[in-house]
Amino acid sequence: MVPLRLEGRIPYPTQITTNDMSGYALIDSGDGRKLERFGHLLLARPCSQAIWRPSLPEEEWRKADASFDREGGLNWHGRDRLPKEWTVEIDAIRLRLSGTDFGHLGVFPEQRAQWRWIGERVRHAGRRIAVLNLFAYSGGSTLAAAHGGAEVCHLDASQGMVDWARANAALNELQEAPIRWICDDAHKFLGREARRGRRYDGIVLDPPSFGRGAKGEVYKIERDLGRTLSMCRDVLSTQPSFVLLSAHTPGVTPRVLSNMLLDAFGDLSPSVDSGEMLLEGADGVRPVPSGCYARASW
Repeated sequence: MVPLRLEGRIPYPTQITTNDMSGYALIDSGDGRKLERFGHLLLARPCSQAIWRPSLPEEEWRKADASFDREGGLNWHGRDRLPKEWTVEIDAIRLRLSGTDFGHLGVFPEQRAQWRWIGERVRHAGRRIAVLNLFAYSGGSTLAAAHGGAEVCHLDASQGMVDWARANAALNELQEAPIRWICDDAHKFLGREARRGRRYDGIVLDPPSFGRGAKGEVYKIERDLGRTLSMCRDVLSTQPSFVLLSAHTPGVTPRVLSNMLLDAFGDLSPSVDSGEMLLEGADGVRPVPSGCYARASW
């Protein structure tokens, strides 16, 4: 009864109007905002963690092509100046972006260090491994694993996001890669996989703080994460490579995630590390913490 879909996710957009294959950079942050470059576009959006003062003067922030805020609602300013879609490349992964009604773009660039780690784990396994990506959103981790040579199962409860991820796979010339695209509820799927005897050597999950499924099912990370990890243990292979757990929930710290991994997998004697995920820019730009991760590896 666990939904993968976050409230507010939108269907995959269908019309490309521009491309820019340059990547991502954090430009500045402060006063509860972040200024970021996605390809050729400069965007200002909310950032609750950035309680410090901005480094750049306000006139630099006013150069943003568009901005988003949540003052009295969900508000884009200058949205008409944005293309319906554009394409960027972040750490050799091509992604199709679009400004959604909720201020999201279809990528969480703080995950790019995890994408590198996934690729390294897959390539260094010495064999083709099977990777399960739960709560998979637009597929950055799926693409990182597939680039490394893994067989991947990509699962999300939103069909629109699954379609978006498949389109990203095509952008990366991975449309023929061994990727299963599944739209389903996480716990229902994990239960079926366990009964079928299907096992995975690597598991990636980025559960929502709060999610609601199409039939009204509710996921709360503080209540349900333990069960999710227990069910992941049921589908972990006898020769595991890694489990990567990340979260964007206030109060869920790297230590919390490490303890959760040790609860679920500690008897298998993994090596566990953890830390903050960061939005980063050029040298001298203050990184912005944006969630945290814990990683178990064998």
